[in-house]
Parts: sequence; structure tokens; C-alpha cells
Amino acid sequence: MTTTTTDGQDFPGVLTTLKAYYDGLYHLDVDRLRQVFSPKARYATASGGELLELSIEDYFKRLAQRTAPASVHTPYGYTVHSIAFAGPVTAFAEVRCSLFDHDYIDFLTLLRLDGEWRIQSKVFHGTPVPQTELHQTEAS
Repeated sequence: MTTTTTDGQDFPGVLTTLKAYYDGLYHLDVDRLRQVFSPKARYATASGGELLELSIEDYFKRLAQRTAPASVHTPYGYTVHSIAFAGPVTAFAEVRCSLFDHDYIDFLTLLRLDGEWRIQSKVFHGTPVPQTELHQTEAS
């Protein structure tokens, strides 16, 4: 059963989807990620100075080539900075996390499809973590 506020804002539902996304990303579990993304979702960034835009399947292919952060015991965590609702089936989340030697700010749009929240787009900026910070974190 979904818990919503009186105006239809389903914070617990969105938070559940966000947790499933970051858990899937940490373990590079593409099957789990397929459950949280809309099949026609888009992935976009210009962190490298040029637009990189991918279909969600192309994003999954890129992820499959990486080493799962969980397998090398990378610290895990993410912070939800905000969730806003445009209506009962449309939400926006700003989330920050550190993975793959980068600090990321993710802007995620979500739609409730067939009663489930799905990520429709991921637009983000990633900043490489300086090597000195990486070594300090590993030593912690």
C-alpha cells in the first residue's frame, strides 16, 4: 500500500524507487535498474563539455562494462536533497552520490506508471574526485 499526503504527494513511493536505483547502481544490477527506469528513459550529461545523451538500454550497456562499486568495497551512500511534485504522477528529485571516482548531482524526473514510480530521465553533472581524496577515503 502506498502512503501519500492529502494532496497526493507520494514521498515514500519516490524514495523507494530512488533507493532501488542507487542500490542497483552500487551493485551494477541491470535487472534491478530495469525495474526502476521507464523503458524509454533518457540519460544525459554535458560534464565532459559536450552533450552525451543515451537511451536507457545504451546506459545499461555502459554500466555492464564497469566494475561494481560493491565488489571493490567502495563506500556507499546517497543524499536526497529534494523531491518536488508537479501532480500525483509526476515528480522531480535532486540526489547527490559519490561513485566511480566522481561526485554526482543527479536530476531525476519520475512518472508513476501502472501505479509504480519509474525514472523517466536522468540528467546529471559529475566531478572527478581528486586522487588525494580517494586515497584518504580508502584509508578510512
